[in-house]
Amino acid sequence: MARGIRNANRYTDSSDEGEKESVWVSYTDLMSGLVIIFALVLMIAIYNMHNSYEKSKAEIKDKQEQIEKQRKMIKDVVGVKSEIIAALMKAFKDSNLNLQVDPQTGAIRFSGGVFFSSNSTHITPSGKKYLEEFIPQYIGILLSDQFKGEVSQIIVEGHTDRKGGYLFNLNLSQGRALSVVKEIYSPSFPKFKNKEELSSIITANGRSYSVPIYYKRKIDAEKSRRVEFTFRLKDDEVLKKIEGMMKK
Repeated sequence: MARGIRNANRYTDSSDEGEKESVWVSYTDLMSGLVIIFALVLMIAIYNMHNSYEKSKAEIKDKQEQIEKQRKMIKDVVGVKSEIIAALMKAFKDSNLNLQVDPQTGAIRFSGGVFFSSNSTHITPSGKKYLEEFIPQYIGILLSDQFKGEVSQIIVEGHTDRKGGYLFNLNLSQGRALSVVKEIYSPSFPKFKNKEELSSIITANGRSYSVPIYYKRKIDAEKSRRVEFTFRLKDDEVLKKIEGMMKK
């Protein structure tokens, strides 16, 4: 009887050890599998990170190249504009014409009384003489061999003071700007170089009193009544877009 109990206990102990060994082996296999899975996931993650890094490097390089091109274009456009402004300021520095050259934009400004009488769109005789002296020099610079490939527009702008309504002054300013262009192309106006080329890019705009001139934070009515000659470069619009992108 005792022998049977011992044999039974021996069998039970052997069975328990077998089960424990089986559980341990299964646990080891599970851990090994998890390690392998973790290693694969880690390798995939490293591979993806490497690809992302290489892609980011390529994207950064492309962006840097784009920015460099944009900077070069800005530099070129600003350089051309600066050269034109410098040429204008030099040409009219000692001129006896009653005008001002804006050192920032290159706009040429004539006070209102130079070309027109009050509320009139007819150019005075003295105004015609001013134009006859000014236009050949001005157009000679803008449409010179050095710059004519860069200039897209030449604009004659009429401006008024705030007396009267907006529409009245808009009509007045537009009429004055148009009268200047008409005078330039009148039969009596002296011939000048690039006159034919000028006809394809010159325009006349009336601005009413929307762009006044200030002096000590107050509108200067006398200076606000004026005629301006401005120009635009072919790359001006592109430059504005680039500047917006650069700010972003």
